[in-house]
Amino acid sequence: MIRLMALDLDGTLVGPDLTVSARTRRAIAAAQAQGTVVTLATGRMFDVTLTFARDLGLTAPLICYQGGLIRPPDGEPLYRATMAPALMRELLDWQVERGWHAVLYADDWAFIAGKRYPEEFYYRLLGRRLVWVDALLPLLERHEPVKFLIVAEPPEADAIEAEMRARFGAVLEVVRSHAMFVEGNPPGVSKGDALRRLAAHLGIPRSQVMAVGDQGNDRTMIEWAGIGVAMGNGSSAVRAVADWVAPPLEEDGAAAAIERFVLGGRCPSGDAASAAF
Repeated sequence: MIRLMALDLDGTLVGPDLTVSARTRRAIAAAQAQGTVVTLATGRMFDVTLTFARDLGLTAPLICYQGGLIRPPDGEPLYRATMAPALMRELLDWQVERGWHAVLYADDWAFIAGKRYPEEFYYRLLGRRLVWVDALLPLLERHEPVKFLIVAEPPEADAIEAEMRARFGAVLEVVRSHAMFVEGNPPGVSKGDALRRLAAHLGIPRSQVMAVGDQGNDRTMIEWAGIGVAMGNGSSAVRAVADWVAPPLEEDGAAAAIERFVLGGRCPSGDAASAAF
């Protein structure tokens, strides 16, 4: 029996159009109706995550910033992690030296150094609480960053990820949340750790937790959960550690996972769900 379900957003529940399919909505609603706690686990900011949560009728604490924040829709944080100032200064000096395009998340805002893409690109992928600045380093005087990311086209992003891991991997959680995003998070922060914390807070054992995701940043929660599901469109690394690989996003893979493991093979409409397996 699954009592807690954590769903990634981008690439799992929503594609570039940022909409959740009707079948997935029905599956989430049916899971909640039978008592399953449903949360979102994402790298996005709280306000963006909250918009999706309210649209889906979710009331559970939300996992944001790759696990750096656990916060109820209406309430104070249960958990919040921030970046060490000295490490953040080193990261920003390195970013300036390398000439990479960076975003700093702090106090529920995303601060962006310069503008290299159309504004709609940033709004679609990062949300609306954006501030463009000339430099990120001065922000440390009045803000506590929760995460840092570099934006680059996929071939360059691969090299940046390797370099970031080589230089900061011992003191930073480096994850790939999107083909164009290489993220640095506080040590120990991950979706898996946050899901463990939330399950403990709710008194739900690991064996009764399911996690669904598609990218490297989802790997820890997929590994930790009693049932870990990777989307068919997911990375090879995350598919390799999953208990089950769902159909891709375009085929409502998240809904198929919910129907199979939470609803006992039943589609909310009452039709058999076996075709999704």
